[in-house]
Amino acid sequence: MPEARPPYPPFTLETAWQKVQAAEDAWNTRDPHRVALAYTEDSVWRNRDRFLTGRDEIVAFLTGKWRRELDYALRKSLWSFHEDRIAVRFQYECRDTDGQWWRSYGNELWEFDEYGLMRRREASINDVAIDESDRRVFGPRPAAEHGTDLPLR
Repeated sequence: MPEARPPYPPFTLETAWQKVQAAEDAWNTRDPHRVALAYTEDSVWRNRDRFLTGRDEIVAFLTGKWRRELDYALRKSLWSFHEDRIAVRFQYECRDTDGQWWRSYGNELWEFDEYGLMRRREASINDVAIDESDRRVFGPRPAAEHGTDLPLR
């Protein structure tokens, strides 16, 4: 049997939320190898202006990302779902090597195979410079806050 990552499509409201929270939790580990296991071996990505195919490219991309984006902390929110697809909104904050803090806003479109692995991910992301005093995302989300949205500003 191929690898599996429950929950599986077709998604319900509950299982779509579970999938989104699992992705948030994994990305907040900043472990490229752990994150890559949620994707098919031949997963295709568009991340901003980058196009990736396969887990090796995903690991290399995420390794570089988290070398540049220090103190990365992410929040994802379910936007919509249907059968084997989920749309999410997200915000993350990080600082660069010069100490400038950033908040990045984005949307992702996800498509899954029958084993719950993501075979396609498209991410559109915009970055806004912020002062450290304006930060509002600190580390992984506490369980009591699962499913809550962050304000736009």
